[in-house]
Formats: sequence, structure tokens, C-alpha cells
Amino acid sequence: HVQLVESGGGSVQAGGSLRLSCVVSDSSPNCMGWFRQAPGKEREGVAVIYSNSGNTYYADSVKDRFTISQDSAKKTLYLQMNSLKPEDTAMYYCAASRGLLVRPWLLSSADYNYWGQGTQVTVS
Repeated sequence: HVQLVESGGGSVQAGGSLRLSCVVSDSSPNCMGWFRQAPGKEREGVAVIYSNSGNTYYADSVKDRFTISQDSAKKTLYLQMNSLKPEDTAMYYCAASRGLLVRPWLLSSADYNYWGQGTQVTVS
């Protein structure tokens, strides 16, 4: 089974940057993404990358500020977060799917089978 471990979270002032990483135990996932959940709010999709094509998909709230990417071996997933805002404060989760019919453009948590433990991002 796929195991995911996130790192890179922390506290930063508004306008600052953070880079999140997710180490993957299995390089075969065809789709990986980042999701976040703030206290009292539902979990929402942030960014997804479809491995076969390299296409990326972003929530409107983070477009032009966040960038999702993978290393060439697909062993590590990244989320570069720039121009951070207080509203970005949340627990961020790495997720992966090995399904053949994943729909990355939906940014839906229902499409992902494997989840990391989460890493906290706090923007003040």
C-alpha cells in the first residue's frame, strides 16, 4: 500500500513563503494532490497533479500563488506556497490515488485512497 509523509509546515507572516513536501512509498500513483482543512471548515482541494500528462489543477483561491510539482522519480510531491495569506492557515494533507478513473480536475477528496498525517501551516 501507499504511505505518505508530509513535512515543511510552520508559521510565517503574511506575504511569506513555504514549501511543503510529501514522500511517497510507492511511485505508481497516477494522481496526487494537496488538500487543506481549517478549524470549523470542510476539507477542500488545493492543487492536484496528474502524473501521466503532468497537467495541474488549482483551486481559484490559490492560483498564481501556489505551484504543485513532482520529482522525476515521482517519489516526492511538492507544494510551493508564495504570497501566503492568513486565510491559507490550515492543516495541509497530501493524498494519492492509483485508480484508473481519477478525475483530477474535480479536486475532490473522494478520488483519493491514501492520505498523509498532515502538516500545519499558520499565516499571521
